[in-house]
Amino acid sequence: NVYDLAFKPDGTQLIVAAGLRVLVFDTIDGTIQQPLKGHKDIVYCVAYAKDGKRFASGSADKSIIIWTSKLEGILKYTHNDSIQCLAYNPVTHQLASCSSGDFGLWSPEQKSVNKHKVSSKITCCGWTNDGQYLALGMMNGVVSIRNKNGEEKVKIERPGGSSSPIWSIAWNPSKDEHNDILAVADWGQKLSFYQLSGKQIGKDRTLTYDPCCVSYFSKGEYIVMGGSDKQASLYTKDGVRLGTIGEQNSLVWTCGVKPDSNFVVLGCQDGTITCYQLIFSTVHGLYKDRYAYRDSMTDVIVQHLITEQKVRIKCRELVKKIAIYRNRLAIQLPEKILIYELYSDDSSDMHYRIKEKICRKFECNLLVVCSQHIILCQEKRLQCLSFTSVREKEWVMESLIRYIKVIGGPPGREGLLVGLKNGAILKIFVDNPFPITLLKLSTSVRCLDMSASRNKLAVVDEHNTLLVYDINNKELLFQEPNANSVAWNTQCEDMLCFSGNGYLNIKASNFPVHQQKMQGFMVGYNGSKIFCLHVYSMSAVEVPQSAPMYQYLERKMFKEAYQIACLGVTDSDWRDLATEALEGLDFDTAKKAFIRIRDLRYLELINSIEERKKRGENDNELFLADVYAYQGKFHEAAKLYKRTGQESRALSMYTDLRMFEYAKEFVGATDPKSTRILMTKQADWAKSSKEPRAAAEMYLSAGEHLKAIDIIGEHGWADMLIDIARKLDKAEREPLAKCAFYFKKLKHHGYASETFSKMGDLQALVQLHVETRHWDEAFSLVEKHPQFKNDVYVPYAQWLAENDRFEEAQKSFHKAGQQKEAVKVLEQLTHNAVVENRFNDAGYYYWMVSMQCLDIARDQTVEMLKKFDRFQHLAELYHVYRSIQRYTDEPFSSHMPETLFNICRFLLNNLTKEVPPGISKVNTLYALAKQSRKLGAYKLARYSYEKLQELSIPSRFQESIELGSLTIRSKPFHDSEDLIEGMMCYRCSTNNPLLNNQGSVCINCRQPFIYSASSYEVLPLVQFYLEEGISDEEAVSLIDLEVPHTDQREAQWQNMDDGDHQTLRMDDGFDEIEEDPFTAKMSFEQGGSNFVPVKVSRSVLRSMSRRDVLIKRWPRPLKWEYFRSLLPDVSITMCPTCFKMFHSEDYELLVLQHNCCPYCRRPIDEPN
Repeated sequence: NVYDLAFKPDGTQLIVAAGLRVLVFDTIDGTIQQPLKGHKDIVYCVAYAKDGKRFASGSADKSIIIWTSKLEGILKYTHNDSIQCLAYNPVTHQLASCSSGDFGLWSPEQKSVNKHKVSSKITCCGWTNDGQYLALGMMNGVVSIRNKNGEEKVKIERPGGSSSPIWSIAWNPSKDEHNDILAVADWGQKLSFYQLSGKQIGKDRTLTYDPCCVSYFSKGEYIVMGGSDKQASLYTKDGVRLGTIGEQNSLVWTCGVKPDSNFVVLGCQDGTITCYQLIFSTVHGLYKDRYAYRDSMTDVIVQHLITEQKVRIKCRELVKKIAIYRNRLAIQLPEKILIYELYSDDSSDMHYRIKEKICRKFECNLLVVCSQHIILCQEKRLQCLSFTSVREKEWVMESLIRYIKVIGGPPGREGLLVGLKNGAILKIFVDNPFPITLLKLSTSVRCLDMSASRNKLAVVDEHNTLLVYDINNKELLFQEPNANSVAWNTQCEDMLCFSGNGYLNIKASNFPVHQQKMQGFMVGYNGSKIFCLHVYSMSAVEVPQSAPMYQYLERKMFKEAYQIACLGVTDSDWRDLATEALEGLDFDTAKKAFIRIRDLRYLELINSIEERKKRGENDNELFLADVYAYQGKFHEAAKLYKRTGQESRALSMYTDLRMFEYAKEFVGATDPKSTRILMTKQADWAKSSKEPRAAAEMYLSAGEHLKAIDIIGEHGWADMLIDIARKLDKAEREPLAKCAFYFKKLKHHGYASETFSKMGDLQALVQLHVETRHWDEAFSLVEKHPQFKNDVYVPYAQWLAENDRFEEAQKSFHKAGQQKEAVKVLEQLTHNAVVENRFNDAGYYYWMVSMQCLDIARDQTVEMLKKFDRFQHLAELYHVYRSIQRYTDEPFSSHMPETLFNICRFLLNNLTKEVPPGISKVNTLYALAKQSRKLGAYKLARYSYEKLQELSIPSRFQESIELGSLTIRSKPFHDSEDLIEGMMCYRCSTNNPLLNNQGSVCINCRQPFIYSASSYEVLPLVQFYLEEGISDEEAVSLIDLEVPHTDQREAQWQNMDDGDHQTLRMDDGFDEIEEDPFTAKMSFEQGGSNFVPVKVSRSVLRSMSRRDVLIKRWPRPLKWEYFRSLLPDVSITMCPTCFKMFHSEDYELLVLQHNCCPYCRRPIDEPN
């Protein structure tokens, strides 16, 4: 008994389990290479590893032997029961060995075999293509799918249970399937298919026998199955039975397919081993451009050879014959014939529907379909059946029918062309019982075709000779050797093609054959497409019909050549046809051909010739001369023109072509008038020439400078242009200006500048520098010619502003005297700085705007001074707010708590009327509350928190403020004494509240506080004013005098009240007590709500020390401001530009940090 067989993956060895031995066969000649002995009992199973290096055998003696491909046993291991089946993993080469009670997984690199118990006897096993899962078929009707470690992942239970044991399984090896598909054959006589997930595909296929073996054929398209019916059958991959492969004398126990081949080997119970080769014949049909063929044995694919569309018709049974004609398709199945029709008459429609079914079994060699009939051919007999299966006609021939073809005709009366083995060629009409004999050959017919007009017949006989006859007079027109098939062109009566010996041959009329290489078998010829069948695939080969076209052209047969070209030739072939026809003066064909390649030039020529013909011209030589001139054969044309007496035409042809030398030759030296005409034309040509450099040189030599400059400028030859500009006199302004214009256009600014300088056009020169952004040259010009100041600085400022260099732009506007623009730029800058939270910059820009306003105020005083005050105020607010914004928005503060505390109070004191944009009262109060708490000003902190409750608070502060509001209540309700003392007025010694709604002034004497611009502490300064009549210069000289203290007796403060205003005045009387006029009045208590300034006389000024006085020397129209220090020990520094006061050590530190004044950014090395 042959129980199992396995092929080596390269197909060279066949391993067979036969009795106690393992036999190794050579697959080429079937000889036994060697019988292998090693088992003590029947060998049940063999398996070959995918890499071809080793194979395994399993036996009833419970052992497995691993053999090398050189047939040496290298390893043996055992199970507890007889071995039932083996399978090598296709990827990892792990071996699965299955016995009655368990299965094991062995791989060469591991010492032990992992075994797993199972509940039922395993009969068959198989790995998936990717080697990830192992399927086990069992006696109890279960398929268990396990992973590489032996764990069960899926369990498939067949409905019959143990009454339908699984006897064979196989995974589909196809790489085209999306899922792994498992074929399962059981002894419930069923074939079923499953996905890896355990889901069944389709229904069970019922078998009529117990299957013993199932194997996929070739690459998974078919299944081979054998069993108790003593034969092996072929099925489709979906389980449709196609037929018997081979019948045996006993049960077929095992089958195997040789890798990558069409051989099948069967092993039987009686010990026979049989090898079959499966060959699939081509079943197909062709009509014009539709080709139908069998695919996968059960499907029909209809292919449109022109559009390449394909449609698949699934018959689910073996397709035996196919016939196709016009809109009909007939398919013969084992028990019936199906007739399909197209849905519509559209030539590209590919939708077929069933028209009729003839449910009868027919035996026939050939099948033909017509519009209303099917024709069955069985050896000598032809039967004509209607679609309802009624036999209408029958013709019996005197010899075997070798070839049959429908050649068209009206529906129900089609004609058939029939070739017999005895050489007779007949024409049969479906509605006529009598065949008509067309020809009688001496040899058998292989292939037939009739030309489109039914006048010629082409025959290929069994000696591969092509014979072409005239049907009407039976005359043999010509014959050609080496033909196996023939077809007339369906669109051109005179052309046919035939194939043979690997060549395609095209023959037109009775010209020599044109050959080209082609694989396969030629079956149709439509226009320029030849339909070629190679093995199983049909393709439409585009063949240019150039060769036959040229054959016609050589014989000047233009009309016939045109017909061939219409079938399909290349564009260059069309041009050749057009040209040849034109030179042959066949204007009609030439016109059609030129229309095809869309050549308007030649079409115009043909049109003009046709017009001239209508007018009565008929000199063909003159027409031909025109044709030659168009084709560029000028000398031939000139000769023809001369011959026809049209010398003037030749002359104008040469001059139009600028061939002045040829023209002069043609005219000769004899005719001075013609020579002069030539010279004029040459000059005109230079003007519109395509050789502009030569034209320009000709213009220059003629003194036409402007025209020359235009040509040179448009072509951008700057070197030539500058030569002209340098040679021109400076009085020639128009050409120079044109040169300069082109230099600017060509971006040669150096040359343009040189030209403008030569012309002395300074305005244009300035404009050039500005346009080219050459600012340095522009500025140096302005220095020499200040009248162009506005022409330079304004565009410069605009350019700077466009390039985001606003500060420089502002200064440039300022220089140009465009004050309004300058202020506008600065206002925009400040606005941007505020929007972007750059409060430092905002403060600086406001200070700059204020100084600009002060500059303008010299002319228009009141309004600008108001602006000056406002901007100075805003500058200080933004300068201060920067610190608060940094404190609230950034995690680290560079300020001491005292400084922040002072800054917040200063800001709140100054925000009583309006809050400028960007400044947040919430941030200020929040910062104040935090610092007050730190410094012990609990009352102020509580006030700040209460104020915050009235405002809209950002969510990030919400929690902190609520917490602060609560916890501050645990603190005493008063402020630290030290802080209150810090708010003492240096004029009246009154202690001021920490917040003052009247602003930064003393609540008692209304004297404004002077703050340090860094720490915002109150400075010990009091502002004083000069009495009427004292000028600033005099006051400074009096202060500088410094009268010694011993001689000086202190003047007295006098309170003068003359109704309108109060003034404080120094009394000139002398007293013995030596006291400073300021300190004398420190105890002064003021009544009323008006501020009374300190006014000083000359004597008081004299008494002052220069060290104690600070003067803000404002430019006109502002007055100077004077401040007296009451604590001379406190060192105070004032910035000479912005007049802000600082504690000296603070100022020095800030200047070291920033290298400039922290307020107005004046560099420290800048002179006052």
